[in-house]
Amino acid sequence: MRDDATGRTLTTHEPRRIPWLDLVFGFGPMVPIAVGAAAAWWLNGQPLDYLVALFTLIYAASILLFLAGVHRGVSFRTEGGPRLSQMATMLILYGLGLFSLFSAVMGKAVPALAMLILGYALVGILDPIAARAGEVPLAHARLRPLQMPIAVVSLALLLWLKLTAPY
Repeated sequence: MRDDATGRTLTTHEPRRIPWLDLVFGFGPMVPIAVGAAAAWWLNGQPLDYLVALFTLIYAASILLFLAGVHRGVSFRTEGGPRLSQMATMLILYGLGLFSLFSAVMGKAVPALAMLILGYALVGILDPIAARAGEVPLAHARLRPLQMPIAVVSLALLLWLKLTAPY
């Protein structure tokens, strides 16, 4: 690191492999989404299934909002400064997460789940592309395609349960 009167110059080395902390903090947050979907399926038709599904939806939205923040945070350290694609991705993920929360609060689980599924699918598709372009860490090219399907499948199960519920 070099610091002078006009700013700071950073030189970093980024591994292509997924660091162990990225494994822990990448897959760890997916566990409550998968467990919540499994619990909602197991409790299907019982009094607590709605609350389990709602809490899972709210948790998944909070993680998607966090992922939007990750994109913004990485943009501060992008060589040459933030890129339009980083800002657009951040705003799209933030919008999907925020409006899914609004939908959930208004009792509209189907649109909320659809927005979350879209958001997580976008992360799984766009992050490997962004990693190759230097817009997110290189490890995301390998991590996101393994991580995001857990959320997408879990949320799709919740959506299916909601769409097939008799009430």
